[in-house]
Amino acid sequence: MADRRSHRFLRRALAVGCLIAAAGLPAGPSVSSPTDRTGPTILRVLQMNLCNSGRAGCYTGRSMQRATEVISAEAPDLVTLNEICRDDVAVLERVFATIHTGRRVVSAFQAAGDRPSGGDTRCRNGQPYGVGLLTRARTPDTAPAVYRGIHPTQDLADPEERAWLCVDVDAVLLACTTHLAATSYAVALAQCRQLLDTILPTIRRRTGPAPILLSGDLNLRDGGDPDVRSCAPPGHQRIDDGALQHIVATTDIGLCCRRSVPMRGATDHPGLLATLSIDASRPGRPPT
Repeated sequence: MADRRSHRFLRRALAVGCLIAAAGLPAGPSVSSPTDRTGPTILRVLQMNLCNSGRAGCYTGRSMQRATEVISAEAPDLVTLNEICRDDVAVLERVFATIHTGRRVVSAFQAAGDRPSGGDTRCRNGQPYGVGLLTRARTPDTAPAVYRGIHPTQDLADPEERAWLCVDVDAVLLACTTHLAATSYAVALAQCRQLLDTILPTIRRRTGPAPILLSGDLNLRDGGDPDVRSCAPPGHQRIDDGALQHIVATTDIGLCCRRSVPMRGATDHPGLLATLSIDASRPGRPPT
């Protein structure tokens, strides 16, 4: 039985699917146009864990309202979302679209698995529960690839099977999010290593040498036991919110200007905001 479960986890984790969804880049003079690949692409990335399942002790019922306020105020170019219900993505996509008019705005969602049922983990309202991503497309007529899966390693004492999600952003950036195990630091570390060492480099070999960004709640700390720094392979850099949320990027991305965004008690995590600079004229480094 254990062998069958392990095979199922690995098969689900490495199976990648394409959706009709889009990935985004910001507008403005600092961003290169589709025909101008000489200047850097600047992206502002916002990570939020909204604790919006309705089932966890951190649920307040106010995190979605606060998320709309933060997105409107900060105008990020890429938003990664953890602990959300499926329809939350559509609500926040509409807010995102109001600050990025004139561009194709798209969203992606991946439900966490539910081991007892073999289906999706559900929010209290019955919707699938998991992780999401919002961005916008520079090439509106081209549907970018979306990759997703369930981590091959899970805490078998926890019915929730943790998930990951990636979007190929105009072949300029592979943008990803995940929410790692909260019930076992050892499992969270194994999930982090598998994602950064195996799953994302495998996708990168298929999509081309674009930089990789992973933004999410890793449930690991800098200086913790185990230490989050031990899950990032050589050729990566990392910033965090001082606790469990991290942005990890390959070194062909300029990563700077970290800032925590107060969520005013609406959830148990602050927002994490950072700025990326991607030199589209320089080929990405090969996967490590």
